[in-house]
Amino acid sequence: MANPVLNQNFMQQERVLDSEPMTINGSINKTFVLLGCLLLGSLATWHMFYIGAVDKVMAMTSVAFFTSIIFALITIFNRKNAGIFAPVYSVSEGVLLGGISAVIEQSYPGIAIQAVGLTMLCLFSMLILYKTGLVKCTEKFRSVLFISTLSVVGIYLINFIGHFFHMQIPYIFTSSTIGIGFSLLVVAIASLNFIIDFDFIEKGSQYLLPKYMEWYGAFGLMVTLVWLYIEILNLLAKMRDR
Repeated sequence: MANPVLNQNFMQQERVLDSEPMTINGSINKTFVLLGCLLLGSLATWHMFYIGAVDKVMAMTSVAFFTSIIFALITIFNRKNAGIFAPVYSVSEGVLLGGISAVIEQSYPGIAIQAVGLTMLCLFSMLILYKTGLVKCTEKFRSVLFISTLSVVGIYLINFIGHFFHMQIPYIFTSSTIGIGFSLLVVAIASLNFIIDFDFIEKGSQYLLPKYMEWYGAFGLMVTLVWLYIEILNLLAKMRDR
């Protein structure tokens, strides 16, 4: 599975026949709730940044970074309570994205709204490709996307560790042609993860998973959405540098 949040291995184990099952519409509704939580968090830090509370925003962004990681892990390992933890994750990510976006917006005016627009365009484009069957979520597709996603994570991890030794992977994190090409590739990989998310939600309703899995499916979508937004923001910043 490409998105580690959404794994089909537990579908058979969690199948229910004697209670209300997961539905596609339910997952969509939960996704909108989590999106609302994210927007509230991002607008709050965005507003604070522009009224001059920069130090508070930086502190909140740092706390939100670790909070989002913690609650993402809690949600992954405690799916039954995803309805409690996923909203906290979304608010934390909103605070984080609001702070990051506000800082980058200072250097590149208009970049945030462009990133939001492109993220939504990628989301709906992948939905159309999935619903029309132009892109099918086969086992081969999952395997290739899993390896690709894992490779990107590995590159980021190596570069992060390298910072402690004053080292960096050359070219790919710069605004060079290679760097922009790498970001385009990562954006494509992140976008394709939506296919996995859509398939999980559809299969989950077919397998009659428990109602709380609607929150978990929505959480998986939010993880991909946040990742894609950050990658698009990074890509646009590189292109502005050119």
